[in-house]
Amino acid sequence: MLTAITRTVSPTLADCELSFIARAPIDVEKATRQHQAYERLLERLGVRVISLPAEPTMPDSMFVEDPALVLDELAVIFPLGSESRRREAPTVARALAPFRKLAFISLPATVEGGDVLRVGHRLFVGLTRRTNAEGIRELTRILEPHNYEIHPVAVTGCLHLKSAVTCLGGNTLLANRAWFDAASLVAFEFVDVDPGEPHAGNALTVADTVIFPASFPKTRVILESRGFHVTAVDISELQKAESGLTCSSLLFDAP
Repeated sequence: MLTAITRTVSPTLADCELSFIARAPIDVEKATRQHQAYERLLERLGVRVISLPAEPTMPDSMFVEDPALVLDELAVIFPLGSESRRREAPTVARALAPFRKLAFISLPATVEGGDVLRVGHRLFVGLTRRTNAEGIRELTRILEPHNYEIHPVAVTGCLHLKSAVTCLGGNTLLANRAWFDAASLVAFEFVDVDPGEPHAGNALTVADTVIFPASFPKTRVILESRGFHVTAVDISELQKAESGLTCSSLLFDAP
């Protein structure tokens, strides 16, 4: 059964870390309602949602994708590139333990899940402020017995690789190719974001539905013109915390 681990928005979300956007006031109650609507949408799409309690002292802890990568064979727990966020990993690891064997990467290697774009047995891993070369080497070592291909991708314009590119299904990627080395993904078909919506490269595909931020209507038209079934969700308050859609859940199959 497709399962999602999520976490309730921290009451201190307004103190989140920001790298590529300016800080703006965050209405935490509104952000919480938007996150709850995201969880309900996942449930309507047939996903079993396991929602972890809020972490009042961890402003960014809603972004459960960053501390872990869940594959069919195991889950890899990461030391995050942001030192202040490293306390988030233990509770995510405990939530995953009933479902997967766990492997751990250790400092000075750093990896964040938002930098890992998975397409089948190919993993494209962003080299960013949060994920370093040693982290990619350690991930490669851990996954070598499981026959995953690891491909480093230089990222320059955004926080994580998946801030700029996500998989729509099959061999098709949604992307802002100005923000990463697109030559690393030449084998794929691209749907380019509208030039006026540079942050629109992050979408979450569940079954035949592309979950997409309501704040990017021009890119939504592009997606629908290409035949994708798009369901828009309002994450405007969460976006003030540099949020995308993929970072708010860990999706995996489980009995």
